[in-house]
Order: sequence, then structure tokens, then C-alpha cells
Amino acid sequence: MCSLTAMNLRSPIFLSIFVLALANLPTFSPAQPSDSGKQAAASTVRLREVVLPVTVRNYKGELVANVKIRDFTLTEDGRPQTIKSFTRESNLPFRLGLLVDTSRGVLGAMDSERKAAGKFVDLMLPEKSKAGSDSAKDEAFLIHFDREVELLRDFTTSRVKLHRELDEMGPTRAPESGGESDGGGQEHGPSHGRGGTQLYDAIFLASDELMKAQNGRKALIVFSDGVDRDSKETLNDAVDAADRAGVTVYAIYFRGEEERGQNGFPGQGGGRQYPGGGGGYPRGGDYPSGGGGRHGGQSEPGVDGKKILEKIAQRTGGRFFEAKKKDNLDEIYSQIAEELRGQYLLTYTPDVVDKEGGFHKIALKANKDDLTVVTREGYYAPGGVAE
Repeated sequence: MCSLTAMNLRSPIFLSIFVLALANLPTFSPAQPSDSGKQAAASTVRLREVVLPVTVRNYKGELVANVKIRDFTLTEDGRPQTIKSFTRESNLPFRLGLLVDTSRGVLGAMDSERKAAGKFVDLMLPEKSKAGSDSAKDEAFLIHFDREVELLRDFTTSRVKLHRELDEMGPTRAPESGGESDGGGQEHGPSHGRGGTQLYDAIFLASDELMKAQNGRKALIVFSDGVDRDSKETLNDAVDAADRAGVTVYAIYFRGEEERGQNGFPGQGGGRQYPGGGGGYPRGGDYPSGGGGRHGGQSEPGVDGKKILEKIAQRTGGRFFEAKKKDNLDEIYSQIAEELRGQYLLTYTPDVVDKEGGFHKIALKANKDDLTVVTREGYYAPGGVAE
């Protein structure tokens, strides 16, 4: 599996924050009958409670307000469930991740991507944060990926910091290309010659290393051509990590220029080692052939990046967008912001307690024919969080 050593982290406090976050991960345990049993029972219910972001649209595709619990039917693994709450207003903060493909195939849209992502940051993050209250505010981080996965900015409430990183963001340069090194084996500037795209690793690391320990409404916005050429994790591993972290993925597909020739970089990346192993998708997902994952860093010929991004968004309850022109990126990011702000949060307590950490399939249906609902396809019980 990928680990922290697989991500080039420019944030000097990342490791300490991550260790503290791990120390505070919730555990899944049954309530203990005692004189203080009420408090223990309440804590257990909170741990068992499932929270789902839900998007509701009418037949025109417009977001719908003022729906009620009675308008929906919920099942888990085919068993009817009782919806506890269904509300559009929530005090839960947003935890957002921007994942930007900086490989050769999408460089033609990079200026438009920077501007559109910057406007999205302005829409989603508060203009100012009160001192000492950042933990309750909406936050975002920024990752770029090509032949490496690099965390440019850890979780922050600061628009200024994210704008600065977006403005300076560019492709990773191979050491042999003669660029200026940053002292850690990385060189930055225009990409020349070969390149790779670690899409699956980027989603896996963002979900597993950054999002999993967070509370709140969590979403990744991925801008890419959808073709993975150099990941050590598989597509299934990436989606599993998003499911375990409770992350919704919004995918923006930009076809860009087709790369030709051998673009993978097997063996590159500072001598990183990934243990082998399976990790297949537990639901038998019908993913399009996508390569990636312990196969020498080269995707299979003829991979359809559009279908891959569509499937990732579908599995995680997100939405797929295609940027057919660079100019409509602003519109796409505005639609994502509108949807995130317009989501409902559904909560329920499963009727069967799972202490083993299995995957549970969810089906949410509207009782009115003119409504369409979108949410996650399922979740992992808390006991299944990997060490």
C-alpha cells in the first residue's frame, strides 16, 4: 500500500499533525452496561451512526429544497432502515481536497484550471477565520500529481495560501532534464520528454492519509484526463480508500492532448517501495480496464479515461463533468460548489451492528417519480479501518 513516504510533502508540520490525528481516530465498541451506561450507549450510537451526503434534483436537473424524510426509502444490504434525520442545514464543516493532474496531457488547460480552482476556493472557504477556531471552519488542501504525488498545501482555511500554491503549481521535472532541484530529488518547471500520471495513488493518498481522520463533509475534486500511467495502487484500492474515508469524488475530465510512446516511469520516485497484495473492490465492480497498480507503471493500451472518472464519481456518490473546452472550467467548478452547498445530510443507525468492518451496500430511493437522488453506494463499518 502507499504510505507517507510515497507523497512528497512540502508541509513541514504534516507528519506531526497526521500522528496526532491517528491518535484520535474513533473506535467501534459496544456500549457497556454500568451505572454510567447512558453515556457509553450514546457514544456507541454516535459511532454506529451513518452520515450520507445526498443530492436531490427534479426532472429538470435542478437542486430541490424542502424535501422531507417521508419522501425517501433507505435500505442497507437489502434491509429497510429508519432514516433518523434529513436536513440541508448542518454545522459540519467541509473538508475539501483539490487534486490536479499536471501531466503533459492536460498542460494545455493548466492556466484555466488554476483560475477556475481559485474561484472554487473563494466560493467554498470563508473569507476570514477567527483566531483559534480553524478546527470548526471549512478547510481545503491541494495536491498535484504526474510522475509524483505532491502535497502542495495541507489543510488550511487560508484562501491566500491556496491561491499562492495554485499560481506556482506546475509539472514535476525529471532530474535528468536539467531543471532546478529543490534539494529533495524534485525539479520544477516545464515538463520535457517523458511523463507519468499517478491518478490512483493521488486519490488513495488523499483519502487514506489526509481525509480518513477528518470529521465533516468530505469531498475530493479531481481534474484529470483519467488515464493512469504510473501508480502503485490499483483503481480498486483508490476507490476502497475513498469509501473507508467517507469521501465523495467529483471528477472533471479534460481529454487534452494524447500522449504517445512510453510515458511510464517504473522504478522512479526516490526508491519508494510498495508491498504487494490484493485489495480488490469488494462489490465486484465492473470497472473499465484501467491498468495501474504494481504492473510497472504503464496503463494498458486503449484505456478510456473518461469512463474511469465516471465510474469513480458514481461509486463514491459524486458527479462527473467533462470540460470539452478550457473556457467552461469556471462553470463546472461553480456547479460543484453549488451542489456541495445544496446537499442534504441523511443520518441513520444500522439495524445490525457490524464490528468486523465489512462493506455495506446502500440504496436510497425517492418516493416521488419526479425526484432523483444521488449518494454513496455503500460504506465500511468503523471496525474495518486499516492500521
